[in-house]
Order: sequence, then structure tokens, then C-alpha cells
Amino acid sequence: MQIQDVPFGITQWQEIEPTVHAGEIGGASWCTCQFGEVRGRMVTYSPGYKADHGCSKGHILLCFNGELHAEFANGRVFVLQPDMSYQVADLAEPHRSYTDVGATLFIVD
Repeated sequence: MQIQDVPFGITQWQEIEPTVHAGEIGGASWCTCQFGEVRGRMVTYSPGYKADHGCSKGHILLCFNGELHAEFANGRVFVLQPDMSYQVADLAEPHRSYTDVGATLFIVD
């Protein structure tokens, strides 16, 4: 990731209109900001959420509350709890997210 041509700024995430994205089960609410080539998102997954797709995009993801399971194509599953993060490169390891209890995340990609 290279951040260029983005002046200093402050983002009030609670003022951004969320978009709703249906999962295979449950839904996700995204508050999204684009900073040049970099996208920042505050994402809330409903309890029981399961993504309707696998993802091969790279991210840095921080869990604020709840619990997120990251399931990888090779069968590995990692569980993130508050104050835990993961990072994965573009096209490195396809993954899919799900949660039993819901989760709030900050994602940069």
C-alpha cells in the first residue's frame, strides 16, 4: 500500500451514511471513506453474519468488539477478538468472514 496525495484529515465515522450489504446469512453495515487509492471502512456485522463470497483482496483489519472468524481456503480458521488484527496481501490467501455474536471492525484496503 502506498498512500499518496492525501492531505491530513479527520474522519467522523458516525457522520458517514452507512451502506448495507447482505451476506449469505445476516448483513453488514459499512461506513466507507476513500483516501486516494486507499479505502477505509468501519464495518459492523450482525450476529450470525456469514459472507456470501470469498475474498482475495488484501486488508489490514482491526476488531473493535465482538468476534470475527476468518476462514481460509485451505481450511484454517482464525478468531479475532477486540484489540486483535490481521493483515493479508492481495491475492495471497483467499478468505471468508463469519461471526456468531456480531463484530465491529476497522478495515483498510
